[in-house]
Amino acid sequence: MNVIVVGAGIAGLSTAWSLVKAGHRVTIVEQGKIPNPLAASGDHHRIIRRAYRANSGYGALITEAYEAWDELWADLGESHLDPRGFLCVSREEGDEAEEYREGMEEGGWPIELLEPEAAAARWPFLEAGTFRYAYFSPDGGALHCRKIAAGMAEWLRANGANVYEDSKVVAVDAETGRVTLDGGESMEADRIVVTAGAWVLKLFPELGGELKTFRTALAYAEPPADLKAAWEAAPVILDVGGKTDGYMIPPSGGAGMKFGSGLHKVPTSDADWNRDPVPGEGEAIRNLFSPPIARIDEYRVTEVVTCAYTFTADEKFMAHDREKCLVVSACSGHGYKFGAAVGRRVAKAIGDGDVDGLKRWLRAEKV
Repeated sequence: MNVIVVGAGIAGLSTAWSLVKAGHRVTIVEQGKIPNPLAASGDHHRIIRRAYRANSGYGALITEAYEAWDELWADLGESHLDPRGFLCVSREEGDEAEEYREGMEEGGWPIELLEPEAAAARWPFLEAGTFRYAYFSPDGGALHCRKIAAGMAEWLRANGANVYEDSKVVAVDAETGRVTLDGGESMEADRIVVTAGAWVLKLFPELGGELKTFRTALAYAEPPADLKAAWEAAPVILDVGGKTDGYMIPPSGGAGMKFGSGLHKVPTSDADWNRDPVPGEGEAIRNLFSPPIARIDEYRVTEVVTCAYTFTADEKFMAHDREKCLVVSACSGHGYKFGAAVGRRVAKAIGDGDVDGLKRWLRAEKV
Protein backbone atom coordinates (compact mmCIF):
# COMPACT_ATOMS: atom_id res chain seq x y z
CA MET A 1 0.00 0.00 0.00
CA ASN A 2 1.17 3.55 -0.75
CA VAL A 3 0.79 5.76 2.34
CA ILE A 4 1.46 9.47 2.92
CA VAL A 5 2.08 10.59 6.52
CA VAL A 6 1.51 14.30 7.17
CA GLY A 7 3.56 15.60 10.08
CA ALA A 8 6.90 14.34 11.41
CA GLY A 9 6.41 14.67 15.13
CA ILE A 10 6.76 11.52 17.19
CA ALA A 11 3.37 10.10 16.10
CA GLY A 12 4.08 10.66 12.41
CA LEU A 13 7.64 9.37 12.52
CA SER A 14 6.59 6.29 14.48
CA THR A 15 3.71 5.60 12.10
CA ALA A 16 6.06 5.87 9.11
CA TRP A 17 8.60 3.61 10.84
CA SER A 18 5.98 0.97 11.55
CA LEU A 19 4.47 1.18 8.06
CA VAL A 20 7.88 0.70 6.44
CA LYS A 21 8.52 -2.34 8.64
CA ALA A 22 5.16 -3.75 7.53
CA GLY A 23 6.20 -3.47 3.88
CA HIS A 24 4.23 -0.40 2.80
CA ARG A 25 5.56 2.36 0.52
CA VAL A 26 5.80 5.44 2.71
CA THR A 27 6.16 9.18 2.18
CA ILE A 28 6.37 11.46 5.21
CA VAL A 29 5.90 15.22 4.77
CA GLU A 30 6.97 17.80 7.36
CA GLN A 31 6.39 21.56 7.19
CA GLY A 32 9.73 22.33 8.83
CA LYS A 33 13.00 20.58 9.54
CA ILE A 34 13.20 17.20 11.29
CA PRO A 35 13.27 17.62 14.21
CA ASN A 36 11.03 20.70 14.10
CA PRO A 37 11.61 22.74 17.28
CA LEU A 38 8.17 24.33 16.92
CA ALA A 39 6.39 20.96 17.14
CA ALA A 40 4.91 19.76 20.41
CA SER A 41 7.36 16.85 20.29
CA GLY A 42 10.26 18.95 19.05
CA ASP A 43 11.77 20.02 22.36
CA HIS A 44 14.91 18.47 23.84
CA HIS A 45 13.26 15.91 26.10
CA ARG A 46 10.02 14.51 27.51
CA ILE A 47 9.25 12.39 30.56
CA ILE A 48 8.38 8.70 30.40
CA ARG A 49 6.96 6.98 33.49
CA ARG A 50 4.39 4.42 34.57
CA ALA A 51 2.44 6.78 36.82
CA TYR A 52 -1.13 7.42 35.72
CA ARG A 53 -4.25 8.13 37.69
CA ALA A 54 -6.08 5.02 38.82
CA ASN A 55 -8.69 3.88 36.31
CA SER A 56 -7.40 6.23 33.58
CA GLY A 57 -6.64 3.23 31.39
CA TYR A 58 -3.25 4.52 30.28
CA GLY A 59 -1.43 2.86 33.17
CA ALA A 60 -2.36 -0.46 31.58
CA LEU A 61 -0.96 0.62 28.20
CA ILE A 62 2.38 1.98 29.33
CA THR A 63 4.06 -1.45 29.22
CA GLU A 64 3.30 -1.60 25.51
CA ALA A 65 4.84 1.85 25.14
CA TYR A 66 8.08 0.68 26.77
CA GLU A 67 8.13 -2.36 24.49
CA ALA A 68 7.68 -0.17 21.40
CA TRP A 69 10.57 2.08 22.47
CA ASP A 70 12.78 -0.99 22.95
CA GLU A 71 11.92 -2.11 19.41
CA LEU A 72 12.85 1.33 18.11
CA TRP A 73 16.17 1.39 20.00
CA ALA A 74 17.04 -1.95 18.40
CA ASP A 75 16.34 -0.55 14.93
CA LEU A 76 18.22 2.69 15.53
CA GLY A 77 21.16 0.89 17.08
CA GLU A 78 21.14 3.08 20.19
CA SER A 79 18.82 4.10 23.00
CA HIS A 80 17.72 7.69 23.50
CA LEU A 81 16.24 7.09 26.95
CA ASP A 82 17.89 8.33 30.13
CA PRO A 83 16.38 5.90 32.72
CA ARG A 84 17.01 7.95 35.86
CA GLY A 85 13.62 7.26 37.49
CA PHE A 86 11.03 9.79 38.63
CA LEU A 87 10.08 11.62 41.80
CA CYS A 88 6.72 13.01 42.92
CA VAL A 89 6.08 15.44 45.77
CA SER A 90 2.63 15.72 47.38
CA ARG A 91 1.71 19.02 49.00
CA GLU A 92 -2.06 18.69 49.39
CA GLU A 93 -4.35 15.78 50.07
CA GLY A 94 -5.73 14.46 46.79
CA ASP A 95 -3.36 16.46 44.57
CA GLU A 96 -2.10 15.07 41.29
CA ALA A 97 1.03 13.60 42.89
CA GLU A 98 -1.18 11.62 45.25
CA GLU A 99 -3.38 10.47 42.36
CA TYR A 100 -0.28 9.24 40.55
CA ARG A 101 0.74 7.37 43.71
CA GLU A 102 -2.65 5.65 43.80
CA GLY A 103 -2.23 4.70 40.14
CA MET A 104 1.20 3.20 40.81
CA GLU A 105 -0.18 1.20 43.72
CA GLU A 106 -3.15 0.04 41.66
CA GLY A 107 -0.79 -1.18 38.92
CA GLY A 108 1.45 -2.97 41.40
CA TRP A 109 4.47 -0.83 40.50
CA PRO A 110 6.82 -0.40 43.47
CA ILE A 111 7.58 3.05 44.86
CA GLU A 112 9.81 4.27 47.67
CA LEU A 113 7.96 6.58 50.08
CA LEU A 114 9.97 9.26 51.89
CA GLU A 115 9.15 11.67 54.68
CA PRO A 116 9.96 15.32 53.88
CA GLU A 117 13.17 15.44 55.91
CA ALA A 118 14.51 12.26 54.32
CA ALA A 119 13.59 13.44 50.84
CA ALA A 120 15.28 16.83 51.35
CA ALA A 121 18.40 15.14 52.70
CA ARG A 122 18.56 12.96 49.58
CA TRP A 123 17.63 15.73 47.16
CA PRO A 124 18.78 19.00 48.76
CA PHE A 125 16.95 21.19 46.24
CA LEU A 126 13.69 20.30 48.07
CA GLU A 127 12.41 22.43 50.96
CA ALA A 128 11.36 19.96 53.65
CA GLY A 129 8.72 22.04 55.41
CA THR A 130 6.63 22.61 52.30
CA PHE A 131 5.31 19.16 51.38
CA ARG A 132 3.61 16.12 52.94
CA TYR A 133 5.74 13.34 51.48
CA ALA A 134 7.68 12.33 48.38
CA TYR A 135 8.05 9.06 46.52
CA PHE A 136 10.51 7.68 44.02
CA SER A 137 10.19 5.09 41.25
CA PRO A 138 13.16 3.79 39.26
CA ASP A 139 10.83 3.07 36.33
CA GLY A 140 10.96 6.34 34.42
CA GLY A 141 13.24 8.93 32.91
CA ALA A 142 13.76 11.32 30.02
CA LEU A 143 13.30 10.59 26.32
CA HIS A 144 15.61 12.69 24.14
CA CYS A 145 13.15 13.93 21.52
CA ARG A 146 15.43 15.66 19.03
CA LYS A 147 17.86 12.75 18.95
CA ILE A 148 14.94 10.38 18.43
CA ALA A 149 13.54 12.42 15.54
CA ALA A 150 16.91 12.76 13.82
CA GLY A 151 17.59 9.05 14.21
CA MET A 152 14.17 8.05 12.91
CA ALA A 153 14.43 10.31 9.86
CA GLU A 154 17.82 8.76 9.06
CA TRP A 155 16.40 5.25 9.50
CA LEU A 156 13.42 6.02 7.25
CA ARG A 157 15.64 7.30 4.46
CA ALA A 158 17.94 4.31 4.77
CA ASN A 159 14.97 1.95 4.55
CA GLY A 160 13.35 3.36 1.44
CA ALA A 161 10.87 5.94 2.71
CA ASN A 162 10.52 9.33 1.03
CA VAL A 163 11.18 12.03 3.62
CA TYR A 164 10.24 15.59 2.70
CA GLU A 165 11.26 18.46 4.96
CA ASP A 166 10.23 22.11 4.56
CA SER A 167 7.13 20.88 2.70
CA LYS A 168 3.96 22.35 4.15
CA VAL A 169 0.70 20.55 3.44
CA VAL A 170 -2.12 23.08 2.99
CA ALA A 171 -4.97 20.77 1.92
CA VAL A 172 -5.95 17.13 2.24
CA ASP A 173 -8.56 15.59 -0.07
CA ALA A 174 -9.76 12.57 1.86
CA GLU A 175 -11.91 11.28 -0.99
CA THR A 176 -9.14 11.11 -3.60
CA GLY A 177 -6.18 10.55 -1.26
CA ARG A 178 -4.44 13.71 -2.40
CA VAL A 179 -2.39 16.22 -0.41
CA THR A 180 -1.50 19.66 -1.72
CA LEU A 181 1.63 21.56 -0.71
CA ASP A 182 1.91 25.30 -0.28
CA GLY A 183 3.90 25.51 -3.53
CA GLY A 184 1.00 24.00 -5.46
CA GLU A 185 2.48 20.53 -5.88
CA SER A 186 0.31 17.53 -5.02
CA MET A 187 0.81 13.87 -4.11
CA GLU A 188 -1.61 10.95 -4.09
CA ALA A 189 -1.68 7.74 -2.08
CA ASP A 190 -3.91 4.80 -1.18
CA ARG A 191 -4.10 6.12 2.39
CA ILE A 192 -3.18 9.34 4.17
CA VAL A 193 -2.36 9.53 7.88
CA VAL A 194 -2.49 13.04 9.33
CA THR A 195 -0.48 13.50 12.54
CA ALA A 196 -0.14 17.26 12.36
CA GLY A 197 -0.45 18.03 16.06
CA ALA A 198 -1.66 21.53 16.82
CA TRP A 199 -1.72 22.30 13.08
CA VAL A 200 -4.40 19.69 12.38
CA LEU A 201 -7.15 22.30 12.77
CA LYS A 202 -5.72 24.22 9.84
CA LEU A 203 -6.35 21.17 7.67
CA PHE A 204 -9.56 20.04 9.37
CA PRO A 205 -11.15 23.08 11.07
CA GLU A 206 -14.34 21.08 11.67
CA LEU A 207 -12.49 19.18 14.42
CA GLY A 208 -12.41 22.39 16.46
CA GLY A 209 -15.42 21.20 18.42
CA GLU A 210 -13.40 18.28 19.77
CA LEU A 211 -9.84 19.63 19.82
CA LYS A 212 -8.67 22.77 21.58
CA THR A 213 -5.28 24.36 20.97
CA PHE A 214 -3.15 26.00 23.66
CA ARG A 215 0.05 27.96 23.55
CA THR A 216 2.42 27.14 26.38
CA ALA A 217 6.07 27.64 27.24
CA LEU A 218 8.90 25.83 29.01
CA ALA A 219 11.75 27.42 30.92
CA TYR A 220 15.33 26.14 30.96
CA ALA A 221 17.45 27.26 33.91
CA GLU A 222 20.85 26.98 35.50
CA PRO A 223 20.64 25.81 39.15
CA PRO A 224 22.70 27.32 41.97
CA ALA A 225 26.32 26.15 41.80
CA ASP A 226 26.16 24.17 45.04
CA LEU A 227 23.13 22.21 43.78
CA LYS A 228 24.42 21.31 40.31
CA ALA A 229 25.76 17.92 41.40
CA ALA A 230 22.47 17.06 43.10
CA TRP A 231 20.50 17.92 39.96
CA GLU A 232 22.88 15.98 37.71
CA ALA A 233 22.09 12.84 39.70
CA ALA A 234 18.41 13.59 40.33
CA PRO A 235 15.41 11.75 38.91
CA VAL A 236 12.94 13.59 36.74
CA ILE A 237 10.32 15.40 38.83
CA LEU A 238 6.97 14.22 37.54
CA ASP A 239 4.84 16.41 39.78
CA VAL A 240 5.63 19.01 42.46
CA GLY A 241 2.19 18.67 44.05
CA GLY A 242 -0.44 21.21 44.94
CA LYS A 243 -2.14 22.91 42.03
CA THR A 244 1.04 23.72 40.06
CA ASP A 245 0.71 20.80 37.61
CA GLY A 246 4.47 21.20 37.42
CA TYR A 247 7.29 18.94 36.29
CA MET A 248 11.06 19.29 36.03
CA ILE A 249 13.69 17.47 33.99
CA PRO A 250 17.30 17.61 35.25
CA PRO A 251 20.16 18.16 32.80
CA SER A 252 20.00 15.20 30.42
CA GLY A 253 21.18 14.37 26.95
CA GLY A 254 23.15 17.58 26.58
CA ALA A 255 20.17 19.82 27.42
CA GLY A 256 19.81 21.94 30.54
CA MET A 257 17.24 21.48 33.30
CA LYS A 258 13.66 22.31 32.39
CA PHE A 259 10.58 23.64 34.19
CA GLY A 260 7.08 23.07 32.77
CA SER A 261 3.65 23.77 34.27
CA GLY A 262 0.12 23.09 33.10
CA LEU A 263 -0.88 26.40 34.67
CA HIS A 264 1.13 28.24 32.05
CA LYS A 265 -0.99 27.79 28.95
CA VAL A 266 -3.22 30.11 26.94
CA PRO A 267 -6.01 29.00 24.58
CA THR A 268 -5.52 30.01 20.95
CA SER A 269 -7.14 29.34 17.61
CA ASP A 270 -3.78 29.43 15.81
CA ALA A 271 -0.87 27.05 16.43
CA ASP A 272 1.52 29.71 15.09
CA TRP A 273 0.28 32.45 17.44
CA ASN A 274 2.72 34.28 19.71
CA ARG A 275 5.58 31.81 19.46
CA ASP A 276 8.16 34.30 20.72
CA PRO A 277 8.70 34.32 24.51
CA VAL A 278 7.56 37.47 26.29
CA PRO A 279 9.80 39.32 28.77
CA GLY A 280 9.83 37.66 32.18
CA GLU A 281 7.97 34.57 30.96
CA GLY A 282 10.70 32.17 32.00
CA GLU A 283 10.92 33.62 35.50
CA ALA A 284 7.13 33.43 35.85
CA ILE A 285 7.22 29.72 35.02
CA ARG A 286 10.17 29.09 37.33
CA ASN A 287 8.50 30.86 40.25
CA LEU A 288 5.51 28.48 40.11
CA PHE A 289 7.80 25.83 41.62
CA SER A 290 8.31 27.48 44.99
CA PRO A 291 7.33 25.58 47.04
CA PRO A 292 8.57 22.82 47.10
CA ILE A 293 11.81 23.83 45.32
CA ALA A 294 14.04 25.82 47.67
CA ARG A 295 15.85 29.05 46.70
CA ILE A 296 13.90 29.31 43.46
CA ASP A 297 15.08 32.84 42.68
CA GLU A 298 18.66 31.53 42.44
CA TYR A 299 17.82 29.48 39.33
CA ARG A 300 18.93 31.56 36.35
CA VAL A 301 16.64 31.24 33.35
CA THR A 302 18.72 30.58 30.22
CA GLU A 303 16.09 29.84 27.57
CA VAL A 304 12.33 29.83 27.03
CA VAL A 305 10.82 27.44 24.48
CA THR A 306 7.23 27.86 23.31
CA CYS A 307 4.99 25.00 22.22
CA ALA A 308 1.49 24.47 20.83
CA TYR A 309 -0.60 21.53 22.05
CA THR A 310 -3.98 20.13 21.18
CA PHE A 311 -6.25 18.79 23.90
CA THR A 312 -9.53 16.93 24.00
CA ALA A 313 -11.73 17.69 27.00
CA ASP A 314 -10.64 14.45 28.70
CA GLU A 315 -7.02 14.65 27.44
CA LYS A 316 -7.25 11.32 25.60
CA PHE A 317 -5.95 10.42 22.16
CA MET A 318 -8.42 10.52 19.29
CA ALA A 319 -8.71 9.35 15.70
CA HIS A 320 -11.07 10.23 12.84
CA ASP A 321 -11.38 8.05 9.73
CA ARG A 322 -12.51 9.84 6.55
CA GLU A 323 -12.56 8.05 3.22
CA LYS A 324 -8.84 7.50 2.49
CA CYS A 325 -7.63 9.67 5.36
CA LEU A 326 -7.00 8.81 9.02
CA VAL A 327 -6.49 11.75 11.40
CA VAL A 328 -4.70 10.92 14.65
CA SER A 329 -4.14 13.39 17.47
CA ALA A 330 -2.01 12.84 20.56
CA CYS A 331 -3.55 15.08 23.18
CA SER A 332 -1.56 17.04 25.76
CA GLY A 333 1.99 16.47 26.93
CA HIS A 334 1.38 12.87 27.91
CA GLY A 335 1.28 11.90 24.25
CA TYR A 336 5.02 11.68 23.66
CA LYS A 337 5.75 8.67 25.85
CA PHE A 338 3.21 6.63 23.88
CA GLY A 339 4.55 7.83 20.51
CA ALA A 340 6.27 4.64 19.38
CA ALA A 341 3.31 2.51 20.47
CA VAL A 342 0.83 4.85 18.75
CA GLY A 343 2.77 4.51 15.51
CA ARG A 344 2.68 0.72 15.71
CA ARG A 345 -1.05 0.73 16.38
CA VAL A 346 -1.83 3.17 13.58
CA ALA A 347 0.21 1.15 11.10
CA LYS A 348 -1.63 -2.00 12.18
CA ALA A 349 -5.00 -0.31 11.60
CA ILE A 350 -3.89 0.84 8.15
CA GLY A 351 -2.94 -2.75 7.35
CA ASP A 352 -5.92 -4.65 8.76
CA GLY A 353 -8.60 -1.95 8.55
CA ASP A 354 -9.57 -2.22 12.23
CA VAL A 355 -9.87 1.53 12.86
CA ASP A 356 -12.52 0.99 15.54
CA GLY A 357 -10.03 -1.14 17.46
CA LEU A 358 -7.45 1.60 17.07
CA LYS A 359 -9.87 4.18 18.45
CA ARG A 360 -10.61 2.04 21.49
CA TRP A 361 -6.88 1.58 22.12
CA LEU A 362 -6.15 5.29 21.71
CA ARG A 363 -8.81 6.10 24.28
CA ALA A 364 -7.47 3.37 26.61
CA GLU A 365 -10.87 1.69 26.66
CA LYS A 366 -11.10 -1.84 28.01
CA VAL A 367 -12.20 -4.39 25.42
